[in-house]
Amino acid sequence: MGAGVTAPGEPPDSGEPYRPRAPASPPRAGALLVVGDVVTDIVARHRTPLAPRTDTAAAIRTVPGGAGANVACWAAHWGCADVRFLGRAGADAAAWHEESLLRASVRPHIAVDPDAPTGTVISLVDAAGAAAERTFLTDSGACLRLSPADWTPSLLDGVDWLHLSGYLFFAGPSRAAARAALASARARGVTVSVDPASAGFLAGHGVDRFLADAVGVDVLLPSRDEAELLTGLPGPGDAAAELSRRFAEVVVKLGGDGALAARDGAVRVREPAVRADARDSTGAGDAFTGAFVASRRAGAGLREAVAEGCRAGALAVSRVGARPPARAPLPGKT
Repeated sequence: MGAGVTAPGEPPDSGEPYRPRAPASPPRAGALLVVGDVVTDIVARHRTPLAPRTDTAAAIRTVPGGAGANVACWAAHWGCADVRFLGRAGADAAAWHEESLLRASVRPHIAVDPDAPTGTVISLVDAAGAAAERTFLTDSGACLRLSPADWTPSLLDGVDWLHLSGYLFFAGPSRAAARAALASARARGVTVSVDPASAGFLAGHGVDRFLADAVGVDVLLPSRDEAELLTGLPGPGDAAAELSRRFAEVVVKLGGDGALAARDGAVRVREPAVRADARDSTGAGDAFTGAFVASRRAGAGLREAVAEGCRAGALAVSRVGARPPARAPLPGKT
């Protein structure tokens, strides 16, 4: 936006550049709100190369997913006592997704889209590879139709941390919703984190547009590819250091190489990956993000929170699907 122009709900421009805040160390008593995508994942694990024009044997499961919803579930699994989620789904599967979130101890606020079906991702997992790498076929469906009409600042009542899925920034309606949520959080002094979500979509959206949209974000959690794309720098350490001149904390997820974190223009933390028997890498980055946010909110230092993220990523790749093991469900929707 141009100088002096503010988004709806954003505090007037003071003329001073935004200074991101590092998350506070003491444990937090408020809630975590995640705004993002909720989709139906169809996970197909194949042990032989895909055979064009004929059959390839695979183990196929339909499970709940979506980067934003996954982060919320992993944060709850990692100890956040009050986790809330805002997203949009089609009437075909909204009730199923609400039930799945409640079972994960997440309180859902799902806008039901009367016209578009629930987003669907087909995840092709190379089960024969040591890293169980996956390729996505994505139909965003209703999830990127989240709009400012679905947002109200009252969703931040009792919330001290807002996490935004980067997928929201890649479509007009959901981008406007994300900007409104970010503006509301800034006005209340709520810590904001963002996971850029997809190097492919990020490249199509444009780096400069994304960075402009992310002004006001405190914690950025990109993958290696996303960090390098956002800076044009070839190494994750240099990319993280550069990004930390814009964001108070930058945590770069490196997959099998662990993770690193930067502050104030320098890398401060490097953590190795936790060894795991990889079955499906779908959602590993979401697991890292959820555990990292939960740990920071609980008062963990940066190094400890990055290590917890690596632990969660290892647990995620050892399971099929992008969600954590089941926990006791919430008693009902509020």
